[in-house]
Amino acid sequence: MSVDPAARGTLVKSLPQKTLRAAKIAFSCRNVPLEEMATLITGEVSPEAGDLVLARIDAIGQHKAVESSRGRRSNLFPGDLIIVSYGNRYAPDQFEAEVPADLSPCNLVAAGGMASRVLCKHASMSNATEITPIGLVGNRGGEVINLAYWSLAPQTMEGERPLTLAVLGTSMNAGKTTSAAHLIRGLVNAAYKVGAAKITGTGAPNDVGFMADAGASPVYDFTDAGHPSTFKLSAQEIENTMATLTGHLASAKVDAIILEIADGLLQPETAALCASQYFADHIDGIIFAAGDAMGATWGVDLLRKYQLPVFAVSGVLSSSPLASREAEKIIGLPVYTMSELSSASIVEALNLNGQIRRCA
Repeated sequence: MSVDPAARGTLVKSLPQKTLRAAKIAFSCRNVPLEEMATLITGEVSPEAGDLVLARIDAIGQHKAVESSRGRRSNLFPGDLIIVSYGNRYAPDQFEAEVPADLSPCNLVAAGGMASRVLCKHASMSNATEITPIGLVGNRGGEVINLAYWSLAPQTMEGERPLTLAVLGTSMNAGKTTSAAHLIRGLVNAAYKVGAAKITGTGAPNDVGFMADAGASPVYDFTDAGHPSTFKLSAQEIENTMATLTGHLASAKVDAIILEIADGLLQPETAALCASQYFADHIDGIIFAAGDAMGATWGVDLLRKYQLPVFAVSGVLSSSPLASREAEKIIGLPVYTMSELSSASIVEALNLNGQIRRCA
């Protein structure tokens, strides 16, 4: 967003280096060079998803720390200054929140660094941490800095597409990231060069870090495509994000790409992606993560209705041999434990040396 310094009700002023050094800069803003953060825009401005904001911590709530751009967890205290990104959040186990219309007090709704206004929360959550925006962060020309300005360039996939497997699930905490990371480990143990990406969700370092720790390189997520989260993005924007991230992974000459699709199949953006022809045309197989046999049964059935190639189940469900047998009996697909996914023998089990079996 470009702001005219002469616009009525708008003020553009210098961002002091002392203030910038004192601020805790969140993971969501990690791709923006510090030297670009030069001004503060205040007054009658309407923030947009992806806009950077300097804010003050007023009251500590659910999020007592912010994941920093330096790769460490920074504890928060009232009066602290933070630089985070505005964004929308969809998290059934935490918060539903949206970008406010102005710079009035709002909330820190994600540890990765997201300013938003809470609409509702899970009963197990404390009230969200309260913050007061001081101003949007701008460059030397008084233009508000948005994450989109520092995203990866669009990348067209050239040549043969690497083997591409996706992990989806019933909802938050179904075991999607854990399943993806252990699958990565199994492929790495089988001498595959693996790249990974998280296509949807809310910006945070833990998931991409887990996949990197499992041996994937490179690893990207939607924040690298300029989005603090993917809630309220259009279907085309989600597809563009997937195209950009997988294009960059393919250019790294990986043998296989593992994609995590966050949240559950009922989440609007996930549902739109599953229904898209682009998604169907650019994946070779799906592992579905679920917490119980009933969730796995319904989820796999829905994926089959989309005519998507789901070929296995995993996630929290796999911790229970009894629940796994229930699911296998009804669904007719194997349920893999984390140790099975992380073994090199998973290549043979999934028939990766030949054609991925597609389940009608």
